[in-house]
Amino acid sequence: MSVTTSVIGFPRIGQNRELKKAIEGYWKGANSLEDVRATAKELRAKHWKLQQAAGIDLIPSNDFSYYDQMLDTAILLGAVPQRYKDLGLNEEDTLFAIARGYQGEKGDVTAQPMKKWFTTNYHYLVPEITEDTKLALSGTKPFDEYAEAKELGIDTKPVLIGPYTFLKFARGLDGEELNLTDELVADAAKAYADVLAKFNELGAKWVQLDEPYLVFDKEEGDLELFTTLYKTILAAKGDVKVLLQTYFGHIADSYATALDLGFDGIGLDLLEGKDENLAAVEQYGAPENVTLFAGVVNGRNIWRNNYAVSLGLIDALKTKAANVAVSTSDSLLHVPFSTEGEDKLAPEVLKHFAFAVEKLGEVREIADLVEADDAARAESEALKANQALFDGTRVAADPAVAARVAALSDDEYVRQPARAERQAIQKDELGLPLLPTTTIGSFPQTREVRSTRAKFRKGEISQAEYDEFIGKQIEDVLRHQEEIGLDVLVHGEFERNDMVEYFGQNLNGFLFTKNAWVQSYGTRCVKPPVVWGDVSRANPITVKWSSYAQSKTDHVVKGMLTGPVTILNWSWPREDITHEAQTTQLALAIRDEVLDLEAAGIKVIQIDEAALREKLPVRRSDWHVKYLDWAVPAFRLVHSGVKPGTQIHTHMCYSEFNDIIRDIDAMDADVISFEASRGDLVVLDAIHDANFETEAGPGVYDIHSPRIPSEEEIVDRIHEILKKMDVNKVWINPDCGLKTRGNAETWPSLEHLVAAAKQVRAELAK
Repeated sequence: MSVTTSVIGFPRIGQNRELKKAIEGYWKGANSLEDVRATAKELRAKHWKLQQAAGIDLIPSNDFSYYDQMLDTAILLGAVPQRYKDLGLNEEDTLFAIARGYQGEKGDVTAQPMKKWFTTNYHYLVPEITEDTKLALSGTKPFDEYAEAKELGIDTKPVLIGPYTFLKFARGLDGEELNLTDELVADAAKAYADVLAKFNELGAKWVQLDEPYLVFDKEEGDLELFTTLYKTILAAKGDVKVLLQTYFGHIADSYATALDLGFDGIGLDLLEGKDENLAAVEQYGAPENVTLFAGVVNGRNIWRNNYAVSLGLIDALKTKAANVAVSTSDSLLHVPFSTEGEDKLAPEVLKHFAFAVEKLGEVREIADLVEADDAARAESEALKANQALFDGTRVAADPAVAARVAALSDDEYVRQPARAERQAIQKDELGLPLLPTTTIGSFPQTREVRSTRAKFRKGEISQAEYDEFIGKQIEDVLRHQEEIGLDVLVHGEFERNDMVEYFGQNLNGFLFTKNAWVQSYGTRCVKPPVVWGDVSRANPITVKWSSYAQSKTDHVVKGMLTGPVTILNWSWPREDITHEAQTTQLALAIRDEVLDLEAAGIKVIQIDEAALREKLPVRRSDWHVKYLDWAVPAFRLVHSGVKPGTQIHTHMCYSEFNDIIRDIDAMDADVISFEASRGDLVVLDAIHDANFETEAGPGVYDIHSPRIPSEEEIVDRIHEILKKMDVNKVWINPDCGLKTRGNAETWPSLEHLVAAAKQVRAELAK
């Protein structure tokens, strides 16, 4: 019998970011909503046909989204807050208003909160459910896309975020914990039962319900909630087979429950949750009527699959399960589209990479090898070619890097003197006012900036011409910051393409792709560099422009760096050495940069660790030993060598910080700025309760929305912050960098921010 192949999800942004360009063009008024819809339809058709041609049996539909699947699910279930309905917008514009906020003739509303999706750099919109919310099937998107594929002759596997994950991630008004009443749970179950009944009517063979929240530690009542939901839902499935899809970890503590409920398929991540998932199958087995979907093709990294390892995992499953399908470990949303066109990479390098399209082929080839007997496997050219990739050493180690790491002492991870003493010295030396104002670092990168950088990259303008242009941009942004009254200035980062890629281009051991874009949130895409070998600093990275900026103003100018954990987390890491080893190498490289900035006269240095929380293991028992015990010291290694008067800042964004607030304090920075505007400042309670020693700047407005906050709005936000924090430790700043915003909304917003800070200072002086 042929082995079934399945893909959990596929990138939707397009091979050349077609969806991004269409949607952003619509927002700017350059094209119509019909143009957006047409582009979306073309992309869906292309992606389904690609998967069909690759031999994928269970091709996902409804994994496509204009912005985010969690947001789509909320709309499907009728969880649209009334303030967005009152705008009277069409379906797509209502979705965009929820995601980005709206400010116009029909009203003024902020966006819903946005958080990181598990341990990825993808962001989801947090559903809002209040006492007035009545969950019920309220849309047709999954059914429309299933029918759309059917018209193309492709019978897809519809995919939805499952009710358990949806409810566990949902929050009440103002970010409060959701009250899971019996009525709410029953309504959710009924809505999903109606979904299955409709797909049964349409003739769907499989429906995939994603329940990744199962990989978290279980709280009291979690399995009871899961069971209550699915007893109702599965009773309504009719002839449809239901796949319970999990990823990003193991479900050892819920696997037996899933078997008892009678799912037709269970998807297991055999990469991140390998040992525990295999142990659960070993203990409980799988009935003949249940298919186990083996997640062996990595949806989180770009390296070629090691077929021998994958076959070993599947063979282990087959000792306890009669039916095993081959699948990706998670959605391919998290990898680039295709290696096609990456002609800047040498063939001997590119052969090691597999993006989404290439991973389709890997799924199919592994399934074919699973079907083959031992003799056929031994003769398989695909297996021989694959094994050749993993024989020998891909890249030689750098002995100088190894020697430097080996020579590290414990003292190099500790900064002296203690933070309280440093902060007193810094206040005296920097002379900043109460509630000092600053920004996170970057300023809007206009079309002219991007175009000039591209011309320089292509050799169309000289180094001197480029430097003159960048210098002029820096001087202009400094003057503007001085004019509106910001206290600590930044140089704007006009020379930088991306906060990680820019650093990687100045580090040994990195490679760069031409078009390997990955969706981060909405239409925002990133192009992570590849860690190919041992890392060291090739040359000073930021000193030239930071010192130039400081020479042009009497204000303090922050030096802007990206931290080692974030560089690794937002790159494609190696799989042949540990993440800890790679991060230590990066920390030493960035340490060199910190010390050079200090020597050049930069008194405030921001080392962004935006992604620190992102890779925190999903199971609490793994937090320290598998991550924090080396990630936090790596940050300390970066800045421990500076003088007491040099103020070290860090920045974090769009993550839940409450549960690691003491670990963040242990990073021993002097100041931290972080996203708080979309989280309704709930992190302030954790800061208060932990007696947080680090000075902090909770973001007072959301830069991911185009709306301009009023001065009064920011004053109110500052008052909320001061209820929970010592005024002497509070900074006033936006919640993230301003690179992706336009000047039209950036400068008025910052003017309101400065005015609000001055107003509150005046109030406090009375």
